[in-house]
This record gives sequence, C-alpha cells and structure tokens, in this order.
Amino acid sequence: MASNGLRSSAAMEKWLAVVGIGEDGVAGLGQEARGLIAGAAHVFGGARHLALAQSLIRGAVHPWPAPFDTAARAVLELRGQAVCVLASGDPFLYGVGATLSRHVPPGEMRVVPAPSAFSLAAARLGWALQDVGTVSLHGRPITLILPLLHPGRRVLALTSDGQAPAAIAALLTEAGFGASDFHVLEALGGAEEAVRASRADAVGDTVFHPLNVVAVMVIAGEAARILPRAPGLDDDLFAHDGQITRREVRALTLSALQPRCGELLWDIGAGAGSVAIEWMLADPSLRAVAIEENETRAARIRENAARLGVPGLRIVTGAAPAALDGLPQPDAVFIGGGGTDAGVVPAAIEALRHGGRMVANAVTLAMEMLLLDLHRRHGGELTRIALARAAPLGGMTGWRPAMPVTQWRWVKP
Repeated sequence: MASNGLRSSAAMEKWLAVVGIGEDGVAGLGQEARGLIAGAAHVFGGARHLALAQSLIRGAVHPWPAPFDTAARAVLELRGQAVCVLASGDPFLYGVGATLSRHVPPGEMRVVPAPSAFSLAAARLGWALQDVGTVSLHGRPITLILPLLHPGRRVLALTSDGQAPAAIAALLTEAGFGASDFHVLEALGGAEEAVRASRADAVGDTVFHPLNVVAVMVIAGEAARILPRAPGLDDDLFAHDGQITRREVRALTLSALQPRCGELLWDIGAGAGSVAIEWMLADPSLRAVAIEENETRAARIRENAARLGVPGLRIVTGAAPAALDGLPQPDAVFIGGGGTDAGVVPAAIEALRHGGRMVANAVTLAMEMLLLDLHRRHGGELTRIALARAAPLGGMTGWRPAMPVTQWRWVKP
C-alpha cells in the first residue's frame, strides 16, 4: 500500500497522559483515567488537583512550579517515562493541554478530558452551549467581556477568584448593563456547588467561592455601550482630541486592511487608536501595535483599548521610524499620521511581510503628494473618499462637506 505521508499515532509511544478532573474528584473519573493516574511514575498538577486524586496516586508527586512558565520543561525532562498531568475539566479549554501540545506531539499523548466548567454551567442553566458567548477572564483583564455584551445574548466567563464576579458585575453596571441577569456558579460538580443569581447592579462587593463561573443574560440600558460587530464604531465611543480616523473613513480603512485571523497590524500615528482597536475587535486572534509619539494620546489609546474590550493592544510611545525598531513583523500596516516624516514609509514597506497589506490615508496636500508618488512607483490602488453631512444652513438644512481623504492601498509582492 502506498504511504500518504501520515504516521499512525497508535504506533507511537504515549508516555504522557493528560487527565481532566472535576470537583467530584476520583468519583467522577472513568476507568481509563483512574488507570492512567495510578500507573504513572510521575504525576503533575496543581495542589487542588493532586489532593483530589490523592487516593489513586502511586508515583512521585510534582506540584506545578512557580512561575508556571517552567512547567512544560519539567514535564519534558521526564520524556519517555510514564507521566500523568492533572488538569481542571477539559485540558484543552484554556488549559494546560494546549500548553503541553506546543512541545509534545499528539502521538505521544493520551488525553482523557472531563466536562469543562462551561459545559457544567450550561447544563445547570439549561443553555445551549453553541449559542453562548464564552471568554476566559482567568488571569486576564475582565474588560475582555465587553465585546460580548449584546442585548439578549448569553455569556459564560471563567474567573480568577472569589472577588472577580463582583468586579465583573461592576464593569457591566458601568457600561450600562446593570439590569442583566447575573449568575455565579460556584464549585461546579463538587460538594460545595451553589448557584446564586441577581441583577448585575445588585452584586455589590459579595465574595464568592474561589472556583466560580459567571453567567450573564445580557440586558442593555438606554445608555449601554454596545460594540457593533461591523467596523465603523461611533466616534463618541473613543476619547480623542480630534486626531481620530472618523467613522465612515475608518470602516473603509478596515475594509482595505482586510483583517485575517491571527494577523498583526502596525497602526502608525495611531491618534486615538481607533483603527488598531477595531482591527482587534474583528476577531480575538488579531493583534495590533499602536505607535504614537504624543504621550497624552498614547495614554488615551490605552484607556480606549480597555473601555472597548481589547486590553491586549500593545502601545509604543515614540516617533516612527525609530519606534518601529524591534517590533514583530506586521501582516498589515496602517499609516494614519506622520507619514510625511522622513523614513516612515520606507521603513514600513521594508518591515511588511510579503503578501501583507499597507493602507495610508491623506488629508493634507503633502501626504497626498506622497501617496501619488507611492502609487506611481509601487502601484496599488488610489481611492478618493468624499463625505458630506446634513447640517443646519440658515433656517434650513444643507450639505456640509468633510475634508476629502485620499487612500492608498498596496499589497507587497
């Protein structure tokens, strides 16, 4: 039989077992999971996991090291021996399984997951999990929940500790979602399991069991800060001093940049950071670096990113091109300001990966002349954007034109 180049994982030695365990401990494990724990020469896990499985463990016990960054190395040092790693619920849902899989081929692993916290929470509430927005706020900024807050939507969030639900409820209240149905599901699957429900704005400073999941049935108030799914957020959602790519032009700019999952954007001369923020809102896998020379504006970008649910936006305070040194290679570049400064455009072109997209907008004659020259030398597309808004004119209404924008889009060959 001709080989298709694929190796049979069954033929490889599976030295590493990854076993999901719930709050019900050994009682919730199947025969395979029990056998993997009992037969391991080395068992890794958090203190809670090791305590839950204590009656089965026969080998050496290895609590996770601190910092956790060295955990994978500790496991790999025992490669070829019978090693078992204990994890909470599903090891591949924001769990250690995903970390280990970056170092260990799947053919060397045997994974036995338990129900995830999301699955247990959905089962308790009677929610169809495929229709629920999910997010992990465990060790991550709680503002990541903000893009999920749409009227009538159901959201499940993993948390870090017993104080986190109150902080999340306060965030929802501040954003105009205080009337939302707010559930805290504690110690799911264990003897201390409990479900407490209230309005988000009634949670106050209540402290919950440290193992909990927050569930929200979103109800929006009249002034709720709802983030639309299409590009072109209202300008008023951003704090700015007038240096902002306006809504309609921003929507066209995002369309020209064509975000694709996993990509990185450089937003040079970021102003209010609106383009970088909307790039990241398009998909959780997208990353961006906002480069802004003005320190006040850079601080404002950080505030906007947090308020609009993309706290992972990287902000570099400095002037391009010097501020571009050492940054990871971009898949797309937007030049919204500072494009006429010496060396900025050549540095961006040099850094852009092959097949990457560059978009630059011009409102001044100097920048427009630069874009015309770039189009002449490199090709690409030139677009003229002219907008007019209805405004009072005497006792009537007339069209008031905005400053026209010239946009250059180019794909690096």
